[in-house]
Amino acid sequence: MLTLDKIYHAAFAMKNVIRQTDLIYAPNIPSEGELYLKTENLQVTGSFKVRGAYYRISQLKAEEKARGVIACSAGNHAQGVARAASMEGISSKICLPDSAPISKVEATKAYGAEVVLVNGVYDDAYKKARELEKSEGRVFIHPFDDEDVIAGQGTIGLELLEQLPDMEAVIVPIGGGGLISGIAYAVKTLNPKCRVYGVQVSGAPSMANSVCCGRIEELSGVATFADGIAVKRPGDLTFELVSKYVDEVVTVTDDEVATAVLALIEQQKLIAEGAGAVAVAAAMFGKVDIKGKKVVCIVSGGNIDVNILSRVITRGLLKAGRFVNLCVALTDKPGQLELVSKIIAEQGGNVVSVHYNRSEENMAINSCFLTLQLETRDYAQVEAIRASLQEQGFSIVPQRS
Repeated sequence: MLTLDKIYHAAFAMKNVIRQTDLIYAPNIPSEGELYLKTENLQVTGSFKVRGAYYRISQLKAEEKARGVIACSAGNHAQGVARAASMEGISSKICLPDSAPISKVEATKAYGAEVVLVNGVYDDAYKKARELEKSEGRVFIHPFDDEDVIAGQGTIGLELLEQLPDMEAVIVPIGGGGLISGIAYAVKTLNPKCRVYGVQVSGAPSMANSVCCGRIEELSGVATFADGIAVKRPGDLTFELVSKYVDEVVTVTDDEVATAVLALIEQQKLIAEGAGAVAVAAAMFGKVDIKGKKVVCIVSGGNIDVNILSRVITRGLLKAGRFVNLCVALTDKPGQLELVSKIIAEQGGNVVSVHYNRSEENMAINSCFLTLQLETRDYAQVEAIRASLQEQGFSIVPQRS
């Protein structure tokens, strides 16, 4: 049974191992609440996962430690297990989906684990790890559906209640459910009035669907760049705890998550991976009722591949109206580009790319399509540019989906 005593014991066991991460006030992140960020992206290994992994491994018997451990992960649990096992002098083998970011794979190896790449997603890596558990006799360290692991993650709840005693709500990412189970149990036990909200991406809503149906639902597939929470099926124990202690589970889109990643970079100078930014996305886009409340968003991890980060930033700019593709139909004669550029400059836009197209079959012989990429402040400025161009007689060509 998960108990408050177990969570306190986990906090004691890890006091010299993990970092009590800062709680940062974030007034510049747009939301209806008074927002604070729990910066687990600055945790040892760059994620909260080391908490549960270390506590679980620390509780193994000597005979179990001698057999070594095995785990499966989308990346962050892998690093937590690898580091914890190395600290305890234990052999570790980790199964990761071959879609895991290279940075997470290499970091796991650097912490001392043997890595096995498995074709597919997290759930496929889980099946492989279970096979190796039997064939090699290693101890399986579950990433979320384990009381010790959940207790380790629950230490975040204890820290939050100490750092912000009058906290009124906490928003937590959900993959398999270990993080929110631990936090919700600790917070609701010590402060029942505090609301606990869970967030998943719309491309991997396994817990959201399960809570809605009142029984565990397994997805046929997942589709999201938030690899840390791309889980087809929640755990049995975590589903039970979420159903009992979590007030609501909502979803956000990948575009909304990308916007949150960008906001964290610009407004808070923090790097978050997709899974780490979903709570902020939920606050920014009004997915939960936090108006006028003191709210904590768990920024659960910062281990994002730099190549993915570049694409996420671009998507976030598009979503926020900061970067726009504009196609203008004009007569192919001297001075047209100069006039278009002048109109855009007068509205404060910045042209970063220009492409002429004279070969569209549905355009007039003496016309062309001018496709522009612009840097803008927001959607209001984009609309002002569109309006000014149309006032000067230019036609805006709808973008193809």
